[in-house]
Amino acid sequence: MAEQGSCDTMEEKSLLLEYFGENPMLRIIDFLLDNRLFDYSKKQIVEGAGIGKATFYKYWDRLEKKGIVKVTRSFGKTKLYKLNEQNPVVKKIMEIELAMIEETSPKKAKAIASR
Repeated sequence: MAEQGSCDTMEEKSLLLEYFGENPMLRIIDFLLDNRLFDYSKKQIVEGAGIGKATFYKYWDRLEKKGIVKVTRSFGKTKLYKLNEQNPVVKKIMEIELAMIEETSPKKAKAIASR
């Protein structure tokens, strides 16, 4: 799992990607989900999700229009983004991820649920 500032692609496949596949949109969501304490520039999301820039932009507008991601702050021309945890779809994705974690690691699931 990536940490803030990490440029490495995912070394270990997340449960979300393991269950639902390597779709670029899911890779973006998965990166932001795994790192939801921080906000990121588009460039950092591209690097963290391990996808190409052209692929990223193919899906990004849809994520913004659907309210899956939101701007958290901006400075100059740079905007930083996070998952919009108030969005009903994001809430369901988080529930699904928690259910998958519960299935594989109940102790880890309790720790995540208490956040």
